[in-house]
Amino acid sequence: MLQHYWWLVVSLLGALLVFLLFVQGGQTLLFGTAKTEDEKSLLVNAFGHKWELTFTTLVTFGGAMFASFPLYYSTSFGGAYWLWITILLLFVIQAVSYEFRNKAGNLLGKRSYEFFLFLNGSLGTIFLGIAVGTFFTGGNFVMDKMEITNIAKPVISYWINSWHGLDAAVVPFNILLGIGVFLAARTLGLMYVIGNIDNAELIERSRIKVKITGSAFVVGFVGILIFLSMLTGYSVDRESGFISAVEHKYLLNFLQLKWPVIMLLAGVVLVLSGMTMIFLKRDKNSFYVTGGGVVLAVWSLLIVAAFNNTAFFPSNVDAQYSLTLYNSSSSEFTLKTMAVVSVLIPFVLAYIVYAWREMTKKKISTEELEDPNSIKY
Repeated sequence: MLQHYWWLVVSLLGALLVFLLFVQGGQTLLFGTAKTEDEKSLLVNAFGHKWELTFTTLVTFGGAMFASFPLYYSTSFGGAYWLWITILLLFVIQAVSYEFRNKAGNLLGKRSYEFFLFLNGSLGTIFLGIAVGTFFTGGNFVMDKMEITNIAKPVISYWINSWHGLDAAVVPFNILLGIGVFLAARTLGLMYVIGNIDNAELIERSRIKVKITGSAFVVGFVGILIFLSMLTGYSVDRESGFISAVEHKYLLNFLQLKWPVIMLLAGVVLVLSGMTMIFLKRDKNSFYVTGGGVVLAVWSLLIVAAFNNTAFFPSNVDAQYSLTLYNSSSSEFTLKTMAVVSVLIPFVLAYIVYAWREMTKKKISTEELEDPNSIKY
């Protein structure tokens, strides 16, 4: 029960992270959507007040994974380090860009930092999607818990090739998922602009672009679901621990568990409702409606990646090395202790909602940026 509970928590954090990538999606609007320096400043400052939420959620996701499923953390974060270092660098340049873009006499110039923000918003989201894809497609690693007794090399799991995770970037399903995450982030970024920036020209351009990007996201998500339903997954026998390949495993997980299907359908309905609001120009709350749908849809995908006795990180070297909820989790004592502490999560979420509402009560405008007392990026 504790292992499943903590996968629910970790996967929820992953789903919230995908939603919060609207900041990254908004950064891609700096080129092509924003036409003037004032419009670029509006975008940078609108999303600059939220970028810490995305970065903090990414760190929290990693921390929760480390505490609850440490073997996955050491295998993926430690073994596929080129993939994660690439993601980390793409997020580091985001933080640097927000801090230095508007500083007098900055070394690289304003446009360079804007280009860094664009890279973070495009490549950063795609590579995060690729990393999420490995929950289904796995990696080239071996795992032997008895190696912990090897004094010369006490390493339980390690990668067998020199790519160390970058090989995930050429797996078709991972690429499709990465593009899907990018389209979701850009769609939400456009919707956020429509609801939170006071600039008629920028809003109108965003309305036009969100119809194209949002439609591409919906089509792409359908493609992801079709591809996922055809993937072969790996099932673990609870008694023997033997792991075997099962065709259409993730489709079977949806059908056998049933409740993730309800979550997925609810998410799809919310996303389509948000898009309909855009087309009807009743788009005041389209960002939150679509965002809620994205959270439910992604959460359901991550749940079927591990529930129903499924290996959530398959080894492409030997299926018996694959990681499951049962062979990769922390001790019962650790999971119990963390479960007690997790009762504080609703209070933290309530504070985040309160702070969010306070920051977005008033639309950001050029007049506000001209105020000498306002915080500008």
